[in-house]
Amino acid sequence: MAHSPAFPLSLPPGVWQGRAWAAAQQRVQPTGHAALDAELPGGGWPCGALSELLLPPHAACEWTLLLPALACLLRQDGTGRAVLVAPPQEPFGAALHDAGVAVQRLCCIQPPACDPGDGAAAWACEQALRCRDVCAVLAWLPQARAATLRRLQLAAAQHQALLWVCRPAAQAAQASPAPLRLALRHQGEQLQVQVLKRRGPPLDVPVLLPARSPALAAALQAQARRRGRMQAEARTTEDVRHVLARLAPAP
Repeated sequence: MAHSPAFPLSLPPGVWQGRAWAAAQQRVQPTGHAALDAELPGGGWPCGALSELLLPPHAACEWTLLLPALACLLRQDGTGRAVLVAPPQEPFGAALHDAGVAVQRLCCIQPPACDPGDGAAAWACEQALRCRDVCAVLAWLPQARAATLRRLQLAAAQHQALLWVCRPAAQAAQASPAPLRLALRHQGEQLQVQVLKRRGPPLDVPVLLPARSPALAAALQAQARRRGRMQAEARTTEDVRHVLARLAPAP
């Protein structure tokens, strides 16, 4: 009876066993969350690769996860730009600035409202990844197919840029070329991050992070304080008008 060949003890570069950590062969950008970095190959977001974020409807929890890395990246790269493609809501520049993001180096691209299969948005992502000055792309592509994601993965690998793509949580069961897939959802005062796919052993237990990063919480508090001051000033102005109106002589 013929014996099956033994599995080689050493693997060629770029090949890894599914239950082992992949060798660190690419740069990473720390996420800004120590608990998450500990579970990602190399300790951060992979540069030159697609990171897919799967979100529940109307959650907007991607900002909590990404703000620390985005702010740090733009500080490190003094001239680089980050491109936002097809955000579902217009980003609030003041809050991003208060969270440490260099908003003057953010570029927001909004494709046509009618964009079947996210074709125009995906094209914009590819063009941004090819730009020498772009260090990161964050895109919302709810309708993108696997072939489109594969094309974006190749573009990110070719130009060694950070690429985050946000998609609906319902797409978790679909195959994806992304080396890293994370499913996000709020759980009380925490953000639950389930690592669905990574170049390493499976992770059955979700990573729990604060629902609001310290930078985002500080930004929201500063925004609330500014709003309170503006409302107080408006009330004071209105009170002064009433007093002056009572003091004014009758005609």
